[in-house]
Amino acid sequence: MPEADEADDEEEMPLSLRLSIADTLTLGNATCGFMAVYFTTTGILIPHLMGNDESAGMARHSAATAVILMLCAAVFDLCDGLVARKLRSSPMGAELDNLSDLISFGLAPAYFVLVYGMVADDAHQRVAALGAIVVLLAVVLRLARFSCVTLKDGMFQGMPSPFGALTVVSIVLLELPFVATLLAILGTAWLMVSRVEYPKPRGRLAGAMLGWIVLSMGLLAAWAFDAPSGQLLLQTGCALQLVMGAVIPLFATARRVNNFRDNRREARAAQP
Repeated sequence: MPEADEADDEEEMPLSLRLSIADTLTLGNATCGFMAVYFTTTGILIPHLMGNDESAGMARHSAATAVILMLCAAVFDLCDGLVARKLRSSPMGAELDNLSDLISFGLAPAYFVLVYGMVADDAHQRVAALGAIVVLLAVVLRLARFSCVTLKDGMFQGMPSPFGALTVVSIVLLELPFVATLLAILGTAWLMVSRVEYPKPRGRLAGAMLGWIVLSMGLLAAWAFDAPSGQLLLQTGCALQLVMGAVIPLFATARRVNNFRDNRREARAAQP
């Protein structure tokens, strides 16, 4: 009997470790997040530390590449969920998704903020480091809460981490004064751990999100290659990202208030 149990265990282990198509997309998410950190380091931080005054163009290209990689990670994150619902996911799927999201939408944007604090002229390195830690911890808390709390179908509680990461890097790319940048980053971190409801990207919303990501990649490419009005296009795209981050909670709050009023009216009408 013990020999039979050992044989069964040997047969079951490879099945539990076998990756599905959705899991492969999730690993692509993690890879993009790691490469975003790599380009931020090699193209922005190291030239700055070496005192390379002619690295402005390379820094712009590297910053754009890093953000495009975060956008690609968001595409992988969007697609792995869609594929998992259509096909299947391995027993490791949920854990892989959380770990990959932590790299791409926690570590990568937090590191982007940290490097910004080291290279920007009006930034304060230690204060920026504190802001980066807040972003990272917000994503950690959000992912942990997502694993433990059962939410109603079709809604997220708090700003989704991919949306939050892209909002954080948009704030940095806008090149606002340091205090305004830090306050906006902290506000985004708060939204990620808040109870504000955000709709899950499904159906038309998923298509709209994918289209927005592709448009953002085009704006970043135009800025990286110093296209005419590239800076203006980038700032417009980043500003729209911030507007969406602020407007969606307002719509969600207004909807909750209206639902509360409707429920009160129905309760009053039902009273004898």
